[in-house]
Order: sequence, then structure tokens, then C-alpha cells
Amino acid sequence: MSTAMLVESPSGFHALSLFSPVLAALDRARYFEPTPIQAAFVPEALQGRDVIGQAQTGTGKTAAFLLPFFNSWRDNNLPGPQALVLAPTRELVVQVAEEANKLSPSRHCRAVPIYGGQRIRKQLLELKRGAALVVGTPGRILDHLSRGTLAFNNARYVVLDEADRMLDIGFRPDIERILRRCPRERQTLLLSATVPPPVLRLVHRYMVDPVHINMAPEHATVETIRQSYITVDEDRKVELLLRVIEREKPRQCLIFCERKRWAEDLYRDLRQHVHRAAVMHGDLDQGLRNRIMQGFRDGKIVYLVATDVVGRGIDVRSISHVINYDLPEDPENYVHRIGRTGRLGADGVAVAFVTPEQGKQLTAIEAFINLQLGVDGIEGFEASRPRLPRSEQPAEAPKPVTPIFGRRVKRYSNRL
Repeated sequence: MSTAMLVESPSGFHALSLFSPVLAALDRARYFEPTPIQAAFVPEALQGRDVIGQAQTGTGKTAAFLLPFFNSWRDNNLPGPQALVLAPTRELVVQVAEEANKLSPSRHCRAVPIYGGQRIRKQLLELKRGAALVVGTPGRILDHLSRGTLAFNNARYVVLDEADRMLDIGFRPDIERILRRCPRERQTLLLSATVPPPVLRLVHRYMVDPVHINMAPEHATVETIRQSYITVDEDRKVELLLRVIEREKPRQCLIFCERKRWAEDLYRDLRQHVHRAAVMHGDLDQGLRNRIMQGFRDGKIVYLVATDVVGRGIDVRSISHVINYDLPEDPENYVHRIGRTGRLGADGVAVAFVTPEQGKQLTAIEAFINLQLGVDGIEGFEASRPRLPRSEQPAEAPKPVTPIFGRRVKRYSNRL
């Protein structure tokens, strides 16, 4: 009498039909179980299909689009890169390139970051060494294309990462010019937290019969993040911040300001009271920005005052607290800001400072995330009554001060 042998079905990343060199790289990186977006996205991409991956930040989207390329990569000495990843910010470009080199199945499969603020000569030397994958911002990629120092004749794998953000800050013409320089016969993948009409127009024009994998939750924000707000007068926000830090004792804290100058002002005040603080915004030298982000990832920097330049895609998993020192003008940016904590299922805390005049902004955020923020408070910080609208002010009232928050501007270059 024979007995059938029980064969265990593969689990984890082994269930995704990845080649052994890719699985070995995942083991070295200590990635053992795919996240939901990875489990859904990778099999579709492995079939060569165009794929739209919609999921919140912090869910593993980077590995989701890297693994299919690594699985198809062969060391065949083709001239130029075989894959291109476009991303909206320099910090995200560096992060994606680092992740790619960590997960690469071979030392010959190199990822090279290409972005503005870095010397062209250094990038040329890196490209000359060989790049299977180029990760870049649209502006600098176009610069190399116009110089003739980069060509995508053999790039049959193209990724648009954080596509909604790239379009929101005005990169659509650059993206289209780059895509027209890539082979028609290619696989195009698009990753985005949201898929608004501008992204859909890009999809219809440059993707072929894409499958749309939507892992975005019903609520826009992560359930593991404890969200609240504190009302405070503008001139007491620094004092309140110090009290919140004292109470919460964050492991690592990201503090968002709406303007570069405001971030600098807050940093100068904060560093008088806490150690291991830094500031990050778009006016800083790129080398300094890289050192600050590396220090933040390494935990050497505990308090990072920043603009929305780090509001998307940056993966620092030890961030325990996000403080919206200034409310964002765009409610969607609130979601991306607080998404820097609560990464991959971890708990996080998000606190927003709201002045008496910002009731409408708070309401807009709550409507966008379909969630009412909890009311927090620290004794002695009750805000004064809000000012009356202009239409209700008495005739003898002095001329109102020009509001700090002006008309919403789509170009971010002067803000971040």
C-alpha cells in the first residue's frame, strides 16, 4: 500500500515564481514576505503586462516594480540602460537607486541615480561604468538626452513612480518627451497613491491595455496612525511644539512647514532647545540634502524640520511622529505627510497645529480623508477666538493684514 507524499506549496516570495538570484537577493535584504501590493503587482508585471499600481506610501511599491525587472534582466552587454525609473524628487531617486542596488541579483546589474544638483561629470563616470537601470528626475534625464550622454534604445522597462506627484508639479511635458525617446515595444508600469484624471490621460496615451491594481484603502490615511489636532495661536506654536515633544518623546519626528523660510525660522528656534535637529528644503545644496537624509535614515538626526520636499515616498521606518506645524494648503498633502509614519503596519502618531483662522482648512482635510481628527490639547494652550471674516468686521476696523496663505500655486520650486 503506497502513501502519497505531502509536498508543501511555496510561500512568501518563493510563491511569486521569481528566479533564484532574485530570491537570494531578497533573503540577503531580509525580505521574507511580500506586502499586499507586491503579491498582487509582481505576478502581473512578470507576464509582461503594463500595470498601474495604486497604493499608499509605505506599502512596498518600490520593490513591487523592481523585482519584475530583476527577474527579466540578463547580463547581455547591451549598450545603455535596460530600464528607466522616473521619480519626482532627488531624495526619492536616491532612495529607489539604493533599494535597487540592495535587491539586485548581480553586481553587474547596477542602478545609477541621475538628478539635478549633482555634478554631471560624476554622473557620466557612473554611466560609463555601466547602468542596467537608471533612476532619475525628468529634468536631469532630459538634460542627458539633449547632451547625447544617455540613450534609451534598449530600455524596454519603464516605471513612472509617484506619477500623481510628478504631474502635480508640472513634469508632464518632460515625461512625455522622455517616453517618446523610449522604444515603442516596452513594458510601462505606473505607481501612484492616487489616479486623478491627469494620470489617467497619461495612462491612455502611453500604456497598452494596463491592468489596474488598486490596493488603496477606503479611508485615505493609515488606520494605525493616531491622528489629532491642537488649536493654538500662531505666536505660541514654537512653545507648543516643545511641550508636545516633551510629552510624546518621539523616537524620530518629522515636522512639516509650508514654506522654506518658515522651516528655517523654526529650525533656528528648535535647535536652541533640542539636540540632533536638522532642516530640509529645496534651497539647500544637494550634497547637504543627501547628508541630512542619510543622517535621518541612520537615526543620527531625531528632529527633521522639512517642507513637502520630503512629503512623498521617503522611507524612514523609525519615524514615530509627524507634526504638521503648518497645515498644508492642499488636503492631499496632509495624507502624504502623515504617511511618513505608520510604515508597513507600524503604529504612528500625527499631530496637527491649527490656528483659530484655519477652521476651513481643517474641515477640508477631514472631508478629504473621510475622518474626523481627534481633539488634543495641552493645558495652557487654549487658542484665542478666531478673527471675524472681513464681511463681519466693523467699519472702523483696521485694514486686515494680507493672509499668509495665498492662492494655491501648482509650481513647487519656490516653496520646497
